[in-house]
Amino acid sequence: MQNLPISAAQCRMARAALRWSLDDLAQGSGVGRATIARFELGDAIKPTTASRLRETLERARVRFVDDGPFAGAVFLMRAASG
Repeated sequence: MQNLPISAAQCRMARAALRWSLDDLAQGSGVGRATIARFELGDAIKPTTASRLRETLERARVRFVDDGPFAGAVFLMRAASG
C-alpha cells in the first residue's frame, strides 16, 4: 500500500462500493466519525488521517486509480475464491 492522498469523492465512492456506513469506516480506521463526515463534505484533514482512511479501505479490497485516464476512480477487487 502506498501513502497517497485520497479525495472526499473517492472516500464516498469507496464506502459505497463496500456498503459501509460512516460508522463502519470510523471503526475500521480509528478515525472519528465526525472527522470522516467533515472530510467527505469538503473539509481538509491531516495527511496522516487521509492515509489511515485509504489504508483501511485498501485492506477491505478497494483500489484507487492514482494516474492515467481513469485517475480518481475507485473499484472493488473481488474476494479471492478458494
